[in-house]
Amino acid sequence: MTGPITAGVDGTEESLAALGWAAREAVRRGRPLRVVQAWEYASHEALGGDRDAQAGWVREALAEAVSTATGRYAGLEVTADAVEGPVVDTLVGAAADAGMLVLGSRGHGAVLGFLLGSVGQQVIAGAARPVVLVRAGDKASDEVAGHEIVVGQDGGVEDSAAALGFAFETAAARGAAVRAVRAWTLPPVFAYSPGSMRLLDDAGGPEPFERKALAEALRPWRERFPDVHVVEHVEMGSAGQVLLSVARRAQLMVVGRRARRTAVGARIGSVAHGVLHHAGCPVAVIPPA
Repeated sequence: MTGPITAGVDGTEESLAALGWAAREAVRRGRPLRVVQAWEYASHEALGGDRDAQAGWVREALAEAVSTATGRYAGLEVTADAVEGPVVDTLVGAAADAGMLVLGSRGHGAVLGFLLGSVGQQVIAGAARPVVLVRAGDKASDEVAGHEIVVGQDGGVEDSAAALGFAFETAAARGAAVRAVRAWTLPPVFAYSPGSMRLLDDAGGPEPFERKALAEALRPWRERFPDVHVVEHVEMGSAGQVLLSVARRAQLMVVGRRARRTAVGARIGSVAHGVLHHAGCPVAVIPPA
């Protein structure tokens, strides 16, 4: 991984939890920490209408947050920037030069879910680097003994390579295990073809075929990270449901991103959307390589 661990903050409880998570991850990986607070000038009289005064308040709040979150980590290299401008553009820009961008997430459920806000959804859909969402109240879930880095895998060897690489790097930095999850469902009858039936027959059936596909996708990462213990998890069901069924074991959930643009804004894939709303642990969303 190159670039700093970057945290986006706005003074809320969830963003401070994200900052704490980012600081611990920077220490663990030996990377610098960059803290960014995006803000936009508000001319309302209740706020004084003075741009310089508002900028000063933002800088003071930023400095206090950084001091609180990083004071315990001697030697951690920290930079902090208060950037005036559109929040989405600022955070997407900050992610471009980062190893990862860490943001806060308000909580569970479709109403409170962070991603239903246009800012969160657009940042994740537009960022060229991994984005990690951290719940309010998260303090050190990554330090729970025995918990794993859970990562979703689908498709062929290259399809989930970016997500698998992030999961293995994170596990190696933490001394944690990786649980690689591949979900499968029976295709509708019209989807069968002589070629697909032959592949399934050669593998001994649908589930052995899926296990072989997962093993092949993991092989290069096992070779690169031989000290990381790996659990291969193949289960019939929807990918989102299977991932959430093992979320209690996770100190971090890693999923790939399939973003698309629509007439009403950016949308991410259904699996990432479901996991981000319902997993209790931090979630990393990884763009395609």
